[in-house]
Amino acid sequence: MAKLGLAVALALVASPMQAQDAKQILTLTRQNWVAVREYDGKDLLYFTNLLAWRCGVEDIRFGVNGEPPAPLEHEPCHADDATPNALYAEDILPYLTYPLGSVETITVEVDFPDGSTEVGRYERAKVAIR
Repeated sequence: MAKLGLAVALALVASPMQAQDAKQILTLTRQNWVAVREYDGKDLLYFTNLLAWRCGVEDIRFGVNGEPPAPLEHEPCHADDATPNALYAEDILPYLTYPLGSVETITVEVDFPDGSTEVGRYERAKVAIR
């Protein structure tokens, strides 16, 4: 049973190539890690770009308006699928909701399997979408 558990755990870890690709792409697209949209009387804080590459990262944390970064809840990598980064969960969305106009700044920290961490800091005006 222990061997089976280890095999499953190893299967869920990103391959070195996948992790390297994710780090390269996320470093180049840091300005797109988050977006803020006003919709239906709320602020929606999107993490879509980060979640599309979640199979190649160890951890994603975020903080809003100067709060300390906390883990971002997201669905796991679907390692056995042809599209492991696909978002299937209906109970975990790629965005969080906040009161309208309340999201002013966002800090995101991404940990990679190589032990490095990349940080993104955003002002609402720079990541607002319509």
